[in-house]
Amino acid sequence: MTPHHTAIDIAATARRAMLVTLMLGAGAAKASVANGTGLTDIPIEQLLNIQISTASKFEQPITEAPSVVSVITASEIKSYGWRTLADLLASIRGLYVTNDRNYNYLGGRGFLRPGDYNSRFLLLVDGDRNNDSLYDQASLGRDFVLDLDMIERVEFAPGPGSSIYGSNAFFGVINVITKRGRDALGPKAGIELGSAGERNSHASYGWQQGQAEMLLSASSFRRDGRDLYFPEFDSAANNHGIAHRLDYEKGDNIFFKGRFGDLTLSAAHVERTKGIPTASFSQVFNDPRSLTGDAQTDVSLGYEREIGEQSKLYAKFSWGSHDYFGQYLYASPDDELNYDGSATAWWNADVNIVSTHFQKHKLLMGFDYQRDYKLNQYSFDFFPSVPGNRAVYNPADPQLATLLNDHRRAVRAGVYLQDEISVHDDVLVNAGLRYDHNSLTTGAFSPRLALIYKIAPDTTFKALMGKAFRSPNSYELYYSVTGDGSQKANPLLKPEHITTREISIERQLSAASKFLVSAYRNSVSNLISQTTDPRDGSLVFENLSQAVARGIEGEYEQVWSYGARLRASYSWQRTTDGVTGAPLVDSPLQLGKLNITLPLEHDRERLGLEAQYVGQRESLRSRLGGYWIANLTVFSAKWIDRTEISFSLYNLLDRRYAVPGGQEHVQDALQQDGRSFRMKLAHSF
Repeated sequence: MTPHHTAIDIAATARRAMLVTLMLGAGAAKASVANGTGLTDIPIEQLLNIQISTASKFEQPITEAPSVVSVITASEIKSYGWRTLADLLASIRGLYVTNDRNYNYLGGRGFLRPGDYNSRFLLLVDGDRNNDSLYDQASLGRDFVLDLDMIERVEFAPGPGSSIYGSNAFFGVINVITKRGRDALGPKAGIELGSAGERNSHASYGWQQGQAEMLLSASSFRRDGRDLYFPEFDSAANNHGIAHRLDYEKGDNIFFKGRFGDLTLSAAHVERTKGIPTASFSQVFNDPRSLTGDAQTDVSLGYEREIGEQSKLYAKFSWGSHDYFGQYLYASPDDELNYDGSATAWWNADVNIVSTHFQKHKLLMGFDYQRDYKLNQYSFDFFPSVPGNRAVYNPADPQLATLLNDHRRAVRAGVYLQDEISVHDDVLVNAGLRYDHNSLTTGAFSPRLALIYKIAPDTTFKALMGKAFRSPNSYELYYSVTGDGSQKANPLLKPEHITTREISIERQLSAASKFLVSAYRNSVSNLISQTTDPRDGSLVFENLSQAVARGIEGEYEQVWSYGARLRASYSWQRTTDGVTGAPLVDSPLQLGKLNITLPLEHDRERLGLEAQYVGQRESLRSRLGGYWIANLTVFSAKWIDRTEISFSLYNLLDRRYAVPGGQEHVQDALQQDGRSFRMKLAHSF
């Protein structure tokens, strides 16, 4: 995928929004700063009954959810110094992240296919679908619409979620729940400095009066990047394999959230530009004109209201746009630039009712409808008369050679029903079914069934089974260009399906500790993967046979009276081709996670230590060894009044490690960053 860069640069807008944010708070009451409240401040015995909403679209205790849900909070984001949503997700059991120096890609329970742009995970922001409408991409890096400081918590529900969410809820559902005005009262501003010329500035203002509240924030990110060495290009003609300062990145975003009685209004916008040092898609190596850019805007209006004493109505209307742009340089006598990307827009309506009218039943009934009224893909070569000149797409321009100009529209709609049945005081049965229609492909039924048995007051057993699907998107179906980096369309693609079976036991060992273990088996059919057609060397998406994943996951949590907290997990996963039995590419056999935070010097500061192990895995042409990395963060909100200060070291031991490259790369493995640092300061006025 190659993104479209919008012509509007919002850096100046973001800076003005920061200034306005600070001015709004002049004369406001001083807001005190704490270490951050969140689930890490709650005793373990209460964690078992935390209310979550992602698994069933209504609030329920985490032990009663039809999924083995993980919850990450704002206080953990501070404690571990995470910079992106990808960093946060990499700490969750069973998940792993790779980075190809352009985008972040999320794998779950052994699945991460080359050419997959996170389309098998459904990303929600406050329950609203955030995947774009053309690639179905879940953006996890600096291209995500939110600054992490605006996140209250993240809920991850692994397993099939199509029974209530439809397509893309394949391996799991990620729900990012944002802060409210009451969570960040008054004005606040901060700066960050880090390795490779990294700097970030951000500001926010929160307000509440009675039942009305709002939160406004803006941030601006810049990273100069560093020189990177790629041995595959080590020649005098290619600067001896050194890509000079092409790993740069910059971005800006704005976020607003307001609640006024029964109405909630939110809006978010992000723009991001990223240099490409890898010379992917057969580009000229070490050319500074190689870059990608993306922009996304989401606006949502929500309404909720009690209907009588036993029912509640939820309704949301949202609008979104997502544009991508890629600028590539290919070797040719005319030294042309290739511009490749998309422009998309959609609107969505989602209405549901939750009712307890019938005794021992909790019913969820709803429907959603999405109109993708703009699904445009384009690719053209531009022959600039002035070096550095930038093209605006106009098919009549004689300087342009059009390779792709595809315009489409689509409709996706679904109706769903779920019933949570109290069979006994200690037994719940959760049954759900949804039907989806997609005008680009065939329809699909998605069932789910869960048995939740409270064996003892401190022990919960879950037996889960379900089916999910993912429809092929417009990019996979219709993208087609010839020449360098050629790719073919495949309008005959079918939806891929997954059947999941899982059992889990969660036990509270004491008032200060709990343990969870789960075992699962996933079967995938009609798996969509990007491959090279041997007949002409073009990339193409195809339904490639089947895949099977088996695994066991365990997680342990402990809290100590003096304020320390531990979370550790281990995952063993074996994912193979359903026909040949061969291991899948980019599927590590083992994952290990360790997160520990503890107070220092009478709780004046907190130290957060994170360690992650990713086991050996297959790349496209070889096998990559496993690796350990560790990150360290020291955080304090007490050194200076109303000021938070943190210092982070990433890849603390300066480990050398690599992740698999995709079909578009010459490199079979892509080296990742060594040791780096970040300093952050935020002050409340």
